[in-house]
Amino acid sequence: MARRKKSSPVDYVWAVSRISIGFVFLWAFFDKLIGLGFSTCRGGDGAINTLCDSSWLKGGAPTEGYLNFATKGPFGDTFQSLAGNSFIDLVFMTGLLAVGIGLIFGVAMKLSVWSGVTMLLLIWLSALWPENNPFMDDHLIYAFVLVGILMVNDRQVLGLGHWWSKLDFVKEYPVLQ
Repeated sequence: MARRKKSSPVDYVWAVSRISIGFVFLWAFFDKLIGLGFSTCRGGDGAINTLCDSSWLKGGAPTEGYLNFATKGPFGDTFQSLAGNSFIDLVFMTGLLAVGIGLIFGVAMKLSVWSGVTMLLLIWLSALWPENNPFMDDHLIYAFVLVGILMVNDRQVLGLGHWWSKLDFVKEYPVLQ
């Protein structure tokens, strides 16, 4: 069995980046699920109304507000037509949860990273063109960082990735690495 190389400070920078982006996804999930008052369930007076009618648990559509009001550009109409679609809501929420958990714990990194990149690129496409730059925005930067995280995943620290990769079902299905 090959021994792992000694961890370096840069390994911890990548680990903190992985966990931080995972937290961004997981926070968005819980905000949409129960309304934590950031993009969901904040009243006009600034008060947080947890479990308001906009929260997913109260029957709100997690994608409706964004897809109806924040999409623009050449694909705006296409994305707006998906607003409030329960299947799209389910896929979106499942993606936020799965990507968030995968990144925070460092498991199923191939699926987590490529799912996260896909979600980020779709959000970027939905709001073309960015207001402060001809094409670059934070969604693209997060996507690039996710690819970097995957590229150094064999040196993962602060995660369960090494344990995960030894599981029989993960060995049998490498896409779960």
